[in-house]
Amino acid sequence: MSVDTTSAWSPRWAINDTVTIARRNLLAIIRIPTALVFAIIQPIMFVVLFRYVFGGAIKVATSGYVNYLIPGILVQTTIFGAVGTAIGLAEDLQRGLIERFRALPMARMAVLGGRTLADVVRNVLVIIVITIVGFAVGFRPTGSVVSYVGAALLMLLFAYCLSWGFAFIGLVAPNSEAAQAITFPLIFPITFASSIFVPIDSMPSWLRGFATYQPVSQVTNAVRGLMNGVPHGASTWISLAWSLGAIVMLAPLAVRRYRQVA
Repeated sequence: MSVDTTSAWSPRWAINDTVTIARRNLLAIIRIPTALVFAIIQPIMFVVLFRYVFGGAIKVATSGYVNYLIPGILVQTTIFGAVGTAIGLAEDLQRGLIERFRALPMARMAVLGGRTLADVVRNVLVIIVITIVGFAVGFRPTGSVVSYVGAALLMLLFAYCLSWGFAFIGLVAPNSEAAQAITFPLIFPITFASSIFVPIDSMPSWLRGFATYQPVSQVTNAVRGLMNGVPHGASTWISLAWSLGAIVMLAPLAVRRYRQVA
């Protein structure tokens, strides 16, 4: 049976296929307990750990450590959530699902688009959950609701742009375990050597320069400033520039690799 290629390339067809693939990936999170634990339980554990175990030893110049911590945890969680793109694509490739998708009358962009879209939706749910948990442990943002929503959109955009780089890793890794092994050494330095958990001025001088100007610190400073209604300089604009630069550089790599394997 021949495939109507004209319809297959129509924008409506492509959007429907992308949403279908995204729905399939979201259902997988619900049906796989380990994925659910990684997506929701792990960030909650980070909140409890740093709020009640390490929080008393960390001094900040703001109204309280919990108001400093929760915005950082939210940024960390969305970045870790974007790693799911690499692991999910590696699993699909290993199981031959991408080859099956290629044989179907569907838009080729749907596989990458659906995977990255699913991670955005998952991050939205996690932001809501961590916000609720944050309020339960004493988080009291002093910024406006509009600023809070703006902060959430900023970190979602940054994580989405990073997910295209993780997509490339997922497509070059031989399996999901290798994809996970590749991604975490890349994201751990930029998440923990940042302003997510502690003020940068408490770090050694040789680390301070990197921690100040790297993208995760800039995004965290912007999100924290918006949520708490405090000055944060040009961090918002710098974060947007980092996001734009990431997607301009990383998306073509992922698309090119996908064309090679599919």
